[in-house]
Amino acid sequence: RSAAFAPGLRTGGKFPGFTAFAGSSSTTTAAGASSPLGSVPRPLLSHRMTASKENIQETDPYVFLEEVESDESIAFAKSANEKCLSQLGDPSDTETYTRVLAALESDDRIPHVRLLGYVEGTGDMLLYNFWKDSKNPKGIWRKTTLTSYQSADTEWTTVLDLDELAKKEEMSWVWKGYVPLSRSLDEVEKSGYKPSSDTSAPQGRVTRVLLNLSRGGADATYLREFDLLTESFVDPDGEEQGFALPEAKTRARYKSRDVLLVGTDTGEGSMTTSGYPRTVREWKRGTKVEDAPIVFEGEETDVSCGQYLYDERHRDGGAMYEVQSRSISFYNSVYFVRKETSDEFVKLAIALNTGVSFFGRWMILHVKADWEPKDNFSEKVFKTGSLVYVDAQSFLDFSKAKEDENADAIKEAGSKLDYHILFDPTDSTSYAGYSTTKNYLILYMLDDVKKQMKFFKIGEVGGPFVMVGGDEEGQIRAASASGVDSKESDLLWLTTSSYTEPSTLHLADASKCGENEYIVSKLKSLPHMYDSSELEVSQHFATSKDGTKIPYFMISKKGIVLDGQHKTLLYGYGGFEISLGPRYATTVGISWLERGGVYVEANIRGGGEYRPQWHQSALKENRNKCYEDFIAVGEHLVASKVCSPKTLACRGGSNGGLLTGNMLVQAPDLFGAIHIAVPLLDMQRYHKLLAGASWMAEYGDPDTADWKDFLYKYSPYHNIDEAREKYPPVLLTTSTRDDRVHPAHARKMVKKMWDLGEGKEWPVFYYENIEGGHGGAADSKQAAFMTALSYDFMWRALTSGKGHD
Repeated sequence: RSAAFAPGLRTGGKFPGFTAFAGSSSTTTAAGASSPLGSVPRPLLSHRMTASKENIQETDPYVFLEEVESDESIAFAKSANEKCLSQLGDPSDTETYTRVLAALESDDRIPHVRLLGYVEGTGDMLLYNFWKDSKNPKGIWRKTTLTSYQSADTEWTTVLDLDELAKKEEMSWVWKGYVPLSRSLDEVEKSGYKPSSDTSAPQGRVTRVLLNLSRGGADATYLREFDLLTESFVDPDGEEQGFALPEAKTRARYKSRDVLLVGTDTGEGSMTTSGYPRTVREWKRGTKVEDAPIVFEGEETDVSCGQYLYDERHRDGGAMYEVQSRSISFYNSVYFVRKETSDEFVKLAIALNTGVSFFGRWMILHVKADWEPKDNFSEKVFKTGSLVYVDAQSFLDFSKAKEDENADAIKEAGSKLDYHILFDPTDSTSYAGYSTTKNYLILYMLDDVKKQMKFFKIGEVGGPFVMVGGDEEGQIRAASASGVDSKESDLLWLTTSSYTEPSTLHLADASKCGENEYIVSKLKSLPHMYDSSELEVSQHFATSKDGTKIPYFMISKKGIVLDGQHKTLLYGYGGFEISLGPRYATTVGISWLERGGVYVEANIRGGGEYRPQWHQSALKENRNKCYEDFIAVGEHLVASKVCSPKTLACRGGSNGGLLTGNMLVQAPDLFGAIHIAVPLLDMQRYHKLLAGASWMAEYGDPDTADWKDFLYKYSPYHNIDEAREKYPPVLLTTSTRDDRVHPAHARKMVKKMWDLGEGKEWPVFYYENIEGGHGGAADSKQAAFMTALSYDFMWRALTSGKGHD
């Protein structure tokens, strides 16, 4: 749900005395770098201020800017853009733009691929990739074989040219991915699918996909079926009667070749107040979607509902599991499951915030709140953040007995439950997901925000997992693995990188992980896109207002002199249990680090760095913890003499835009420049704008006492200090086509600050990209433009020192 719905660019209540990093005042560095920072006192800066309830306007004079594409709104955006570029200059004329664009369109980038079958006759893997470059700014979907992919000069065949399609159909198409028809769900005579055996290699290929194409980058997409054998769209009005749907926030999956499970906008009552599907229909080829029977539905106030298949028949003891889910809030869902042999869905007897998945005969549960024996019918308490697995059929029987409230059946079914723990968190460790091959599960965890991978092999005849290898300690790096063909083999695509080391893609074999020799071959590597030879990465901890230790990573020149003069960019997010961590920072490197700047990422509460509590401890009435943490990191940088307020900038987008918006109104004296991107800012009306209602579990409900009790305190739009003579330079950016976080948040904030700041030193700049969606840009040129605009703005502001006297 985070990836699909969070206002992000993928823990309840207050814990008295909770210190996730107790005793962790020491610092850790990468590659043997020594840390220049120690434990320093927090400086006393008198910059915290919030609105009073009496100052909050009951009426909003800028509400007209909520009309996304009205003549008045578009005129405002275009006028503001002209004003912004006349004052800051055209980014496309800068070296930053040129170099960032070259990096985004470089032929040296790694073309990550996805297997969609095997070549008939040779058995070579068929690999697909979506690629953008200077010749194909909208992109091409192309294919190759593993043999060719392993060579230095890969031969590609274009499957779909999005630039040609956009020109032909006069639509600014943006690629939003695809959903394949699984080989195991297709007709054998069409796909040629045959599972591998001891005597034969896997065969067959994916024949159909559902393409999602966006108009200008919005979340809402057009759905169109595409045939991979003819490499053409399947005509809805032709003999094949292809699936196609108009623009909507559609969720669709194949149930079989000729049946979709689909949630889309079919008229009144079909969507939730959050703008996502409320119903699921079983849509048969050749019929109208509005005539398809509704097989599952939620409430209008739910975030969304969906239905999908987990095909685990290729693993010992596995089955086809069909899952229905009602997301009643952003974090709470009700699950109903049935196996292919049953006609009856069973409501799972789990807490609402529990994650559910399957591997073979096992049901895997991610526990988000302590799971007590009275609820799980065992003698164990599974801690918040645990990853637990149990026999799926046994748990379905137990859930059915509880649903029926049959005490005897509950006792009998409960006696057959045998829980196992895959991950048991500590104060410093957190679960960060998993990926699979046919016989292995690769678990990711964070240890003080440093990544570790652990390999587990499924037992004999589908028995319990056994850990067979992995990292012994966390590393300051990014590492991810995905099965090449998780139905048929244990091969992996393994990608690694760090803040300063470019990405490398390996072909790996999970079956050799116990020997620590699981790398089969190095496939591709990204060259250095900026000079990082003199840089080092280090980890430090600041102390927040309530005493909690807050980690942050810092990238700086080796042997940095602590004189308080370094131009420093502080980045944060702090929401929706999304963790920040190392990955190769191409645009940051080009736009900031090569100039001699220091880059810092703060792992503040609201994220997922330390178990679910790290997130839950900053929800709703405790949202101030996010902002106090971010301020603490900024103060620590100043006290450590890395920078001073006049050389410290901050940047954040989406929920991170709410963060930096609060830095503008709560801590204006701490920063010399602020960039607020695709932000939430009006917390009194956010739930009425686009997908905003889906985030009330994170922020609160403004239509209740939440507004007066706490929400108004961190609504930047309502906390602008009219009496203040000076604010630091601030740039706000958004996109007209953002249909997740409404562009009115940024528009209204800018217009209000311009009006209230007339005659004062309030340097407020605004740029609204007419395309781009929630990512802010629809193609590489737009991305380079927005990057150059924001980084050059912050660098110049810190150089001039105009943010401070």
